[in-house]
Amino acid sequence: MLNTPSNIKFINYFKIFNLLSALLILFSIISIIYKGLNFGIDFKGGTLIELRVESSEIRINDIRSSFLKMNLGDVSVKKFGEENDYLVKFENTGQKSKIENIKNELLNDLGNNFSFRRVENVGPKVSKELLRSGLIAICLSLSAMLFYIWIRFEWQFSLGAIIALIHDVIITMGFFSVLEFEINLSIVAALLTIVGYSMNDTVVIFDRVRENLRKYSSKDINEISNLSINETLSRTIITSSTTLFALLSIFFFGGEILNGFSFAMILGVIFGTYSSIFIANPILIFLKVNQDSFLKNK
Repeated sequence: MLNTPSNIKFINYFKIFNLLSALLILFSIISIIYKGLNFGIDFKGGTLIELRVESSEIRINDIRSSFLKMNLGDVSVKKFGEENDYLVKFENTGQKSKIENIKNELLNDLGNNFSFRRVENVGPKVSKELLRSGLIAICLSLSAMLFYIWIRFEWQFSLGAIIALIHDVIITMGFFSVLEFEINLSIVAALLTIVGYSMNDTVVIFDRVRENLRKYSSKDINEISNLSINETLSRTIITSSTTLFALLSIFFFGGEILNGFSFAMILGVIFGTYSSIFIANPILIFLKVNQDSFLKNK
């Protein structure tokens, strides 16, 4: 069944989905501006402590209460890895003397039933550099892809692909803002992966559009765009669904430390597939791709 090209009139739904995308982008931007993003210590500085508790009587609320009494600013305590492992994050940077004070306070509250397995400190200067480097990495990847597609296809294809990518990244960040997921270096890695995945999906469809522009000189860009999406639909569905199965497994069974990364990837796969069909292709139609240039190179 999947080997037989479908005949769905995608072009009839372009305006509806373009409106949906505009609303999602608008809500995402509003949320990012007014609610902001929940940056982790990678980007705003702070201390991370991986704590192992030896007693089953000590609960997460006991650990949180103990840290809150120390006036360390915003404190986050989450389960991590094994049942008795916890990840503690707080804004104040942890000098050696402060870490020793924390250990002494925990000794008073929890007794000698814990151990520090890992302590990481990120200063404000380093965190700003990491944020800057992350943004530069995303911008450079977008620029390189813009240039490549411009050379490989036409400028309309390049613009359509980049707008689709920006669409995916903004909506993903909007979801992170609304749901208050933490933004750290692993999320930057996820965004770069999303950019690559979405671009791959878009290029597959664009390549088929280019082939069909050369093949069917009597058809206009509307018909060719619709035909190309249908011809590549089975490949798109199979690739996206298998990738989603793997990511859902990581999200539900990979532990809390991988939740943010896998959630970003899940959104990226969903919206990347969506944008390659309903965002990138309508832009080709709107910009009126010059079919004559492809017929000359036939």
